[in-house]
Amino acid sequence: MREKEYLKRHYAAIISSVGLILLLSSALMVSPLLILFIHPEESEHLLAFVFPAGCSAFLGIVLRRLYRSESNVTLSIQEGGIIVLISWITVIVFSAWPFVSILGLTFSSALFESMSGWTTTGLSVVDVLNASCMILLWRSITQLAGGAGLAIIMMSAIVGPTGMGISGAEGRGDQLLPHVRQSARLVLIIYSGYAAVGTLAYQMAGMSFFDAINHSFAAVSTGGFSTHTENIGYWDSPVIEAVSIPLMLIGNLSFVTAWSLLRGRLRLVKRNNEIRVMSVLIPLAATLVLIFTSLSIYPQLAKAIRVAVFETISALTTTGFQTVGYGNWNDFGLFILILLMLIGGGTCSTAGGVKQFRLYLLWKSLIWEVKRSFLPRTAVAEYSIWESNGRAFVDDSRIRQVCVFVFLYTMVYLAGVMVLCACGFSLKESLFEFASAIGNAGLSVGVTSARMPVVAMWAMTFAMFLGRLEFIVVIISILKLSGDLPRLMARTSYRS
Repeated sequence: MREKEYLKRHYAAIISSVGLILLLSSALMVSPLLILFIHPEESEHLLAFVFPAGCSAFLGIVLRRLYRSESNVTLSIQEGGIIVLISWITVIVFSAWPFVSILGLTFSSALFESMSGWTTTGLSVVDVLNASCMILLWRSITQLAGGAGLAIIMMSAIVGPTGMGISGAEGRGDQLLPHVRQSARLVLIIYSGYAAVGTLAYQMAGMSFFDAINHSFAAVSTGGFSTHTENIGYWDSPVIEAVSIPLMLIGNLSFVTAWSLLRGRLRLVKRNNEIRVMSVLIPLAATLVLIFTSLSIYPQLAKAIRVAVFETISALTTTGFQTVGYGNWNDFGLFILILLMLIGGGTCSTAGGVKQFRLYLLWKSLIWEVKRSFLPRTAVAEYSIWESNGRAFVDDSRIRQVCVFVFLYTMVYLAGVMVLCACGFSLKESLFEFASAIGNAGLSVGVTSARMPVVAMWAMTFAMFLGRLEFIVVIISILKLSGDLPRLMARTSYRS
């Protein structure tokens, strides 16, 4: 009886929280209608957003009323993972409707585009030249919301104790402030400030207001969607590229590190291990790409430097902005970009990838292991690293968790490459494109299109979803869900 009551209370809180997220996402879904003040001729697309928003709101209200928790319930990370899993899948499906209704995409293509937006990947099957402004704005809004897990953070700001389990399940366990609600609100303020400053900066650099707001949303969320086929290369402007680079780097930082930077705690930021990794990888990768790739393609030194710096930063931060195509790049340059996309950005940031912290911890573990072999058997050694909040001691359990994550990540990546190769793509194309998908980067060598095989499209859709979330936690949550539901249903039927 106690187990049954426990499961009922906790799953009531879970379903109620999912309903709240659906309500919030329905409000977000009607936000592209603001474009009607500028382009009233697009009112014909009104129903394509109102209908799925209404369905999402109706479902959310039903779930909230039927399963409202009688008391505040503190959920575990596994239970928070169930909320993340169900809500993200549901919201992504609802968000795909405008792409089907307006553009006539197939369900697979529409789901791919919606997944790419919410996971801030930036790979696209949409012909932006023939897409309406409302659709282009919707793509950018999904990236802005998905970048910080905005629906999750808004819910965390409202429901109190439930929020910690949810933010932890989404890979955002670090808080700016001790209280989850206050921390979430502060994240919203910082994130909104990023977008506002980015929009203004892009306008001053020469973009129109519509282009500026779309690219600002894509930059701070490390998303990469663009309103032009040539992406940032459409302008071929050093000024616009100079604006994009700081926005990409800010999106790469965890919100805790960004908060320390805004408060002027430069010493703490300087000691942060991810900042050190980034300060080494970017100059090293840019120099290698410049020497071995871009100098042979672009005869002007200034252009070669711009390309090398911009593309490597875009790959490492998993933003996905491009200034050039990669059709004439050699294998060395593409290999560097693949490595950077797999490494990815900072922990608890909008970026994807394995994350720079895990790379640094593996490197330090190697050094510690070598040093340990020279110590006496009775020696006790303590190892520590600097994180966003300060110095943290590392035990073998944490190192083991990182190793398991990297191993699983690598296995999924290799399996995905095999799928793309089986679909007829070359090994080079498969390595690059699937690294972009699972790393939520968005850079492309031309594999991604509405004409790609359905199997490849679904494999990359699945990879984007796993890459965006802390998928070990999600896998554990699925196992927990599959274990709890039979017990709950069996006990309910037994009582009846």
